Amino acid sequence: MAQQSGQDLFAQLAERGQDVIGRISEMPGAQKLVENANQLKERVDDLSKKVRGLDALERRVTSLEKKVDQLSKSAKPAARKTAAKPKPKPKS
Repeated sequence: MAQQSGQDLFAQLAERGQDVIGRISEMPGAQKLVENANQLKERVDDLSKKVRGLDALERRVTSLEKKVDQLSKSAKPAARKTAAKPKPKPKS
């Protein structure tokens, strides 16, 4: 019995929801509001995709920074040997 009344309640809610949507679409300016809401949704979706891409880039940068640190530690500067300049011979 409770299940039947629950289904009736959902059916009533669905019907009222459809009525409300029908009334909203008849309101002046409602079409513009719906279009703006859809554009906002698309923009948020695009932004979330870009943000997810940033996570991957951050991981790559962190990995590269570690590699650079390892290479800079292992690469010891070679001792420079400068050749002594020959002293000019005194002119006689």
